Amino acid sequence: MKPTFSNFQQIDIRLRQLDLERQIAKEELKLLKTEISQEFQPYSWVEPLVKGASKYGIFYMLKALFSKR
Repeated sequence: MKPTFSNFQQIDIRLRQLDLERQIAKEELKLLKTEISQEFQPYSWVEPLVKGASKYGIFYMLKALFSKR
């Protein structure tokens, strides 16, 4: 059902309302994008753990190689 307007002031008010609703929706999408990107971002402590584990693994392999010979 289409709204009926009796004057231009009502049209302007409705257009402002729709513009504000559009701006709010846009800001909500930006917020959602930020939240999602933060959820999928790797934790800052994961990378050092992986590096430490890989170093330990390499040292363990070298030790195992040299101790058998």
